[in-house]
Amino acid sequence: MNTFQPHSSHWGAFSGRYQDGKLEIRPHPADPHPSPLLGNLAAIAHSPARIRRPAVRRGWLDGTTNNAQHRGADDYVDVSWPEALDLVAGELRRVYGDFGAKAIFGGSYGWSSAGRFHHAQSQIHRLLNVLGGYVRSVNTYSSGAAMVIIPHVLGPYDHFDRKSVTWDAIERSSELIVAFGGMAIKNADVHGGGISSHIVRQTLNGASARGARFVLVSPLKDDFPAELDAQWLPIVPGTDVALMLGIAHALVNAGLHDLGFLDRYTVGYERFEDYLLGRSDGVEKSPEWASGICGIDADAIKELARTMASARTLITVSHSLQRADYGEQPVWMGIVLAAMLGQIGLDGGGYAYSLGALGNIGKAQLAVPLPTLSQFKNPVPDFIPVARIADMLLNPGDAFNYNGHTMRYPDIRLVYWAGGNPFHHHQDLNRLRAAFKRPETIIVHETAWTSSARHADIVLPATTTLERDDIGAADRDPLMIAMKKLIEPVGEARDDYEIFSEIARHLGKFEEFTENRTSQDWLAFLFETTRTALGAGGHKAPDFEAFWKRGEMRLPLKPDDGGPAHAFRNDPSGSPLRTPSGKIEIFSQTIEGFGYDDCRGHPKWYPPRAETKADESYPLHLVCNQPYSRLHSQLDYGDFSRSTKIKGREPVRIHPVDAVERGISDGDIVKLFNVRGSCLAAAVISEDVRKGVMQLATGAWFEPDAPTADNAMCIHGNPNILTHDVGTSQLAQGSTGQLTRVEVERFVGEAPPVRIFEGPKVQNRSQ
Repeated sequence: MNTFQPHSSHWGAFSGRYQDGKLEIRPHPADPHPSPLLGNLAAIAHSPARIRRPAVRRGWLDGTTNNAQHRGADDYVDVSWPEALDLVAGELRRVYGDFGAKAIFGGSYGWSSAGRFHHAQSQIHRLLNVLGGYVRSVNTYSSGAAMVIIPHVLGPYDHFDRKSVTWDAIERSSELIVAFGGMAIKNADVHGGGISSHIVRQTLNGASARGARFVLVSPLKDDFPAELDAQWLPIVPGTDVALMLGIAHALVNAGLHDLGFLDRYTVGYERFEDYLLGRSDGVEKSPEWASGICGIDADAIKELARTMASARTLITVSHSLQRADYGEQPVWMGIVLAAMLGQIGLDGGGYAYSLGALGNIGKAQLAVPLPTLSQFKNPVPDFIPVARIADMLLNPGDAFNYNGHTMRYPDIRLVYWAGGNPFHHHQDLNRLRAAFKRPETIIVHETAWTSSARHADIVLPATTTLERDDIGAADRDPLMIAMKKLIEPVGEARDDYEIFSEIARHLGKFEEFTENRTSQDWLAFLFETTRTALGAGGHKAPDFEAFWKRGEMRLPLKPDDGGPAHAFRNDPSGSPLRTPSGKIEIFSQTIEGFGYDDCRGHPKWYPPRAETKADESYPLHLVCNQPYSRLHSQLDYGDFSRSTKIKGREPVRIHPVDAVERGISDGDIVKLFNVRGSCLAAAVISEDVRKGVMQLATGAWFEPDAPTADNAMCIHGNPNILTHDVGTSQLAQGSTGQLTRVEVERFVGEAPPVRIFEGPKVQNRSQ
């Protein structure tokens, strides 16, 4: 292929060509700040980590007694596609027939491709629904707590605040941005479905040039762009709610809270103020009280409160804060603090959850719908919060609470996973390894030999986005991309649609699943959704062939009208919130009625669970944030991701004082450990982390030192070997993987080599 062809990824639009055995990538010319993650793509075409043929775990294939106990350590054997498809269809037929749809868990996580058709999550759910349904998961690891608390307080998630504060408004009107958890540019490099223009950095610089000021509340100094010269408040991890309460107390004490706004637009403030001022529990949440918890000077808290009240202030709360113990609280308390300032609905002011966490949040909304593949209706009502998968597999039949309901974990016999890597997302990996030994059969579609593939019984090689045609499009991004195939499938890899179509054929559901359309037929069919809407809106609407030849198409955007927050502020009766009261719920009678002791009717301070145990054996806070060098764990074998490793391992940052106390030097291989496990990493001495804090990004492919051991050490540097697998609270049961407590020591001796990217040895059937 001699000419560059358009394509797209979650981290940016680009064009590429494969020539002379080399894949060349060029960022989209209109992108002002292309993501360096594009540097990982070239390895797709040749990496030994790619899965090239269907493979089956030997113990499962031979029917060895207790063979599931060898998942993660067993050998694999090659099989042909016909045999692999027979095995998959046979297992689905057996489990549906013997145990019903409630015995099948359909796992996927939605980040496998920016394409609208070859979207693994849609494909697997469509097949399983055609076959009779499946147990599903709800919410996300990234925002599991926020997705439950926000609907109670503001209304439907993704409606109120994500559509009410735009980057344009920030650039023209914001005077002060207080970012709890920061606004790291690396996170804004990505967006589900693609991003054609990375504008966050230039927008923030524009606001700064106009005179806007920035306050970063985070234990990591680089959670905000350095050029903005933000005031850094190096908070103790997990204590943001205490700081917010201290600010709120200072506002009340100085008479700076907006009682008129609270009276007109909120309910329950009086109940909250009783708690804030200590009338209900005898403890005033004063700046002095907060300072003793969060490590920020009381006078600095008071000054910040005065500054926030005197400026057009935007409060942002990052994903990271709610990925921790009681993660619902900082999201809720940030809303309450913004309401006390009375600025919700003002241009560039108020509250924004997760602004900067994804590249397109804060951009203008599209004026037309995007192509979407129907998943059909799932007849099975059973579900789990996504971060409770290990609980489900280990404790079938046990009861759990979720958002006002008491539910029971189903008895899962078969797990079918396509798209996503639970050995990246999930916490306490040794516990997850034990959980993955419980089902009778695990089937995985994968592009490469991740740990998820290495814990499966049947592994089907799937193509990557570069090996197929698709349509790239994302919410709030105005460019639709013709994602043209750049390379031939590696080995015998097939796309998910082809695989599922053949399984459907085996089970007599081919026509229902495919509707007698090829992949290319589907692209043209799905494109019609957007084309028809364009025509109805008076816009030019090329047919699919013209779009495909052109390579891209710009979509119209809605005007920035301030969104639901502005409408609510202007007319709270005519544009009420979709909450029980129609207002902002500072006190929620609904949540109070659930009776949960870990999430009551208003936001409050709960000490992190690790602190309540006073475990002095693990004195350091470990921040397990998103990586700079890849999206989640995707393409960890790529050139850019590998270039950031040290001696083949993930870098872990440690403050100089903490390093000196432990005899650790820059570049040393170190061992991090706690009661759940341990991992190796390479030390980076840095003053950009608070003393007493370490930072180790997620996403390094899990490589246990002893695959058969119950308590293995990850020699590559995956922090989820250390994190706690417990829900945020009974309300949301979200992930708490952002923070944990550890100790660290210099590793003595020769460190075991990292070989995870070499792929396992797969034997021929006769061996």
